[in-house]
Amino acid sequence: MRKLLLNSTAIATVAALTASVAVADVSISAATEFKYQSRSSQVTASDGTTFATDSEIKFSFTNKTDSGLTIGYVVEMLSDGGNTAIDESSMSISGGFGKVVLGENDGVGDNFGIAEMDLIAEESNSNALSTSINTNSDIVNLASNKTQVAYFLPAMGGFTAGASYYDSGTNTGADTTEYGAQYTMDAGGNTITIGAATGTTEAATTDIDSQNLGIKIVSGNLSMIASNGTYEAADEDRSTTGASVSYKMANGITVAAYSLKSEDDLDLSEEYTASGVEAQYTVAAGLTAVLTVHDYEYPLPTVRDPGF
Repeated sequence: MRKLLLNSTAIATVAALTASVAVADVSISAATEFKYQSRSSQVTASDGTTFATDSEIKFSFTNKTDSGLTIGYVVEMLSDGGNTAIDESSMSISGGFGKVVLGENDGVGDNFGIAEMDLIAEESNSNALSTSINTNSDIVNLASNKTQVAYFLPAMGGFTAGASYYDSGTNTGADTTEYGAQYTMDAGGNTITIGAATGTTEAATTDIDSQNLGIKIVSGNLSMIASNGTYEAADEDRSTTGASVSYKMANGITVAAYSLKSEDDLDLSEEYTASGVEAQYTVAAGLTAVLTVHDYEYPLPTVRDPGF
């Protein structure tokens, strides 16, 4: 007698949400950057000049329901050199309860963290020889653009907050949770914003944790940021502090400067320092010219002996 063995997999869908945008407000926007970069360093292979582009097209759909809910759908598509990959795609539902975002998007840490580079139009790639050091004080985007759910509280005075969750889909996977909050207040005509973000990715041995805390002060045409970021994982204990300032001049030019320092306490001599200046000029509506000079130091680290 032949026995037929059947292997069956049961998939249960708890809830399915479908947003219809047949009748909706539609907006299409695009941004493109053309860069000329010149590099001189002690790493010969990294030196030279190069052209680069960074472009994106954004499609946004919104619809208002009879019950007062606002349904949104956003698609961001890369458009460089024949690359038409979808970068982010998510739907949102908002109302008096706040806002829920479902889909491929950054975690909420990206919305609430404050880092020194937030005042800089063009972040320079230091091309460091190792990925074991932070090059800014922002929260490390642990879940990146993976499919997740996020919730944003309705604004209460100057306070906003949110949380996001990424489910890796397996019992042994790396689920990621992020939280963030900001508070903005007026002090003698100056606007002060305090922001904080934290994220954790579960791991089999040591969880990955990243935090950011920053403050931004705007006084007329002058803006300043001071921030600190940390990252902890297996054999990683990084801390980064940074500061930046920008000023809008009467002639339409915005000048900015920044400085930061990052260290990994688990690696001897692993220290990254960077500073730079920048000038922005609006040539015409929608057209801006930016000149950035970036200087950094990153010596090769020495791995600490576990018995040290």
